[in-house]
Amino acid sequence: MKIIGLTGGIASGKSTVADILIENGYKVIDCDKIAWALAEPQREIWQIYLERYGERVLNPDRTLNRQAVADIVFRDKEELTAINALVHPIIKGQMWEEAAQAKKSGVQTIFFDVPLLFEAGFDKMTDENWLVYVLPEIQKERLMARNGYSEAEALRRISAQMSLEKKKLLADVVIDNNGDVEELHRQVLEQVKDGQG
Repeated sequence: MKIIGLTGGIASGKSTVADILIENGYKVIDCDKIAWALAEPQREIWQIYLERYGERVLNPDRTLNRQAVADIVFRDKEELTAINALVHPIIKGQMWEEAAQAKKSGVQTIFFDVPLLFEAGFDKMTDENWLVYVLPEIQKERLMARNGYSEAEALRRISAQMSLEKKKLLADVVIDNNGDVEELHRQVLEQVKDGQG
């Protein structure tokens, strides 16, 4: 079984690539979806946040108040590092579990869709890593159009992540998403064909 990491920056088109892969029958394990599920009331990540921060990170219905958590961890780099050290192993464990299930059912190639693939060390779990790449100007324009951000807010969000130029140096495969969706489709399908995914 081959595991391919799929990453990109905000508004780079990573989700579109994941959708193309799923439409073509490939198994994609979404890191964010797993993290959200594990943060449901009484689940593992929910318990970690409650133990660490107390009731202030819960909504009245006992669901996690994600904004309250974000307000704590994104204002303090050390706290973000500490919480990631607790949470990431749980997410990785769940991803491995899902990969093992897929392998049992005969799946040959699995994609791990992880926004922070390199930053959080998820690339150590993969055989190959793909980056969905866009030029900074296009990334900014797409983010402003998609989320209604001002230019300053878009740039702040982009600069909070590892640059796509740095990620490009770490990736095995670069999917160029500066063109249209048809071109993106063509590249993705060509890539899986070449890799015999």
